[in-house]
Amino acid sequence: MESTVQQTSQTSSSKPHVVGVADLVVLKDPRAEIITHALGSCIGVTIFDPSTNVGGMLHFMLPDSKINSEKATDNPAMFADTGIPVLFKKAYELGAKKENLIVCAAGGAEVLSDGGHFKIGSRNRTVLRKIFWKNNVLLSADDTGGNNSRTLHLSLADGAVTVRNRGKGVPIWPI
Repeated sequence: MESTVQQTSQTSSSKPHVVGVADLVVLKDPRAEIITHALGSCIGVTIFDPSTNVGGMLHFMLPDSKINSEKATDNPAMFADTGIPVLFKKAYELGAKKENLIVCAAGGAEVLSDGGHFKIGSRNRTVLRKIFWKNNVLLSADDTGGNNSRTLHLSLADGAVTVRNRGKGVPIWPI
C-alpha cells in the first residue's frame, strides 16, 4: 500500500497532500493540508485530533474486503472494513487520541448508470456507519449520498473540512 504517514517536518510543502483512490495519508503537521478528488461512490473519511494536530484521510472504493482478500492484504485502503482501522491506527501511532477525534465523511453517491443494481455508494455508506457504530465513533459531519462526485479537503491547522460539489466549496466542519 502506498499510504503516507509523516511526523512534523521542518520543510512542509505549501501544496496539499493528495490522497488517491484506494489510498490514505496521515500527518502530524499543523501546516499541512490533505485533499482527495473524484469521490463518486467512493467515500473519503477525515480524522483530526485538535490537541496534537494529527490528521488523516482515507479514500476507499468498496465496502467489504471479503470479495478479494488478496487485494485487501496488498492495499487495505481499497476497502472500508480494512482501510478505516488502518487510518485510525496510523493516527494513534502519531499521538492522536480516540476521544479527541473529529471524524467527517463525504462521497458515497450513486453515480453509475446501472439502474441501481450495484448500489456501491449506498453499500459504502451503510458499512461506514456500521463500522463506526461498532467502534463507538460518531461522525461530526458528513456530506454523503446523492448523485454528484465530490472533492474533500482537510486542513491540519484547525481541522476544517470542506467539500467541493459541482464547483462550489462548502465547509462541513466546523459549521
